[in-house]
Amino acid sequence: MKGRLIPYSPAELAWIESNCTRLRKEAHADFCGTFGRTDVSLTNYNALCKRNGWMTGRTGRIEEGAPAHNKGKKMPFHKNSAATRFKAGGLPHNHRGAGHERICKKYGYVILIIDEVNPWSGAATRPVHKHRWLWEKENGPLPKGMALKCLDGDKTNCAPSNWRAVSRGTLARLNSRWTPPLETYEPEIRPTIITIAELQQTAKEKN
Repeated sequence: MKGRLIPYSPAELAWIESNCTRLRKEAHADFCGTFGRTDVSLTNYNALCKRNGWMTGRTGRIEEGAPAHNKGKKMPFHKNSAATRFKAGGLPHNHRGAGHERICKKYGYVILIIDEVNPWSGAATRPVHKHRWLWEKENGPLPKGMALKCLDGDKTNCAPSNWRAVSRGTLARLNSRWTPPLETYEPEIRPTIITIAELQQTAKEKN
């Protein structure tokens, strides 16, 4: 019978349509018993319903407001399970409190955990770029459209004096492949190099 159309009588189709919202396994068993069909498998029954759009109406999702399936049930005790369960006041193994520092592997900046509420997650602490955090402590919030440029090339040197606020356009000029890295110049010349890049960017914007 594989690959051949299975015939159904109008009465059988009407019965299947009227019972389409039932659990398919139960409805299939009743259908076979009612009409004596041994040639219709559960797969055939499901395919017929789908072809005709006779759906159960269930999405498989837990609807909003529906009670949890384990409501009122207690978790059975098992010593191996109990040993690894979360306990009140416990902290994950990778918890890092305020003051913890790490170096970002991708960009090389120092990430500092500070004692401030994270506005995105609501956590008691949040990560910040240490160099920017220290710079803003000394100079105020970094203006919109500005970025901090490292002067000596050492991104782990987070002293505010090692960072200068520049526009995004100026930063692109300083980081251009055709521009020597800023740290290759003598320290006393670096501010001048930045000023030249700023003037060039301003002239471009004016034009």
